[in-house]
Amino acid sequence: MLTDLTVNDFLNKLAGSDPVPGGGSVAALNGALASALAAMVANLTIGKKKYAGVQDEMQAIARDAVAVMADFVADVDRDAEAYDCVFDCFKMPKDTDNEKAARSAAIQKATIHAAMVPMEVARRACALMPRIAEVALKGNRNAVTDACVAMMSARNAVLAALLNVRINLVSLEDGDFIRKMQDEADALERQARDYEQNVLEQINEGLRI
Repeated sequence: MLTDLTVNDFLNKLAGSDPVPGGGSVAALNGALASALAAMVANLTIGKKKYAGVQDEMQAIARDAVAVMADFVADVDRDAEAYDCVFDCFKMPKDTDNEKAARSAAIQKATIHAAMVPMEVARRACALMPRIAEVALKGNRNAVTDACVAMMSARNAVLAALLNVRINLVSLEDGDFIRKMQDEADALERQARDYEQNVLEQINEGLRI
């Protein structure tokens, strides 16, 4: 599994000539990093007298962020597996009409799955962003920039995952599915950009000397 590799081994594999791991796995990894940083800032807030009023909220955020981090970690491998599945379908025999039809159907099915995996990453990362905003605006001020990095990592997870959604949609034939996914992708991208912009503008204003 990719997530069992050391950081250096993962990066060296990423830098190699194999197509996996690729951008989809990195999108999921960005989601995991965003979750971990959000949990860290929440944990740095818990137990501090100054932040007693938000302790219950921070405990919930820390718990939820760790849970969703595990999902993102699993998605690192899920994305690579989805790509491999599509690639295997292209290697299916195509000598007869029946073989061609079976191959085409398998490619379509595998490509739909390959689009759904990053869409789930994008949904999950976008849903995380309001929680990150809470730790950025209410959490330990000494770790506010860590919360901002979490927000940027979540934004990267959303946008990178959506690029992988869109490139898979190009190969599909189901017009209704394509339109539905494109509309959702556009909405998630707008939300992610807005979440990040709103938080960073507030934090950067507070950091000005």
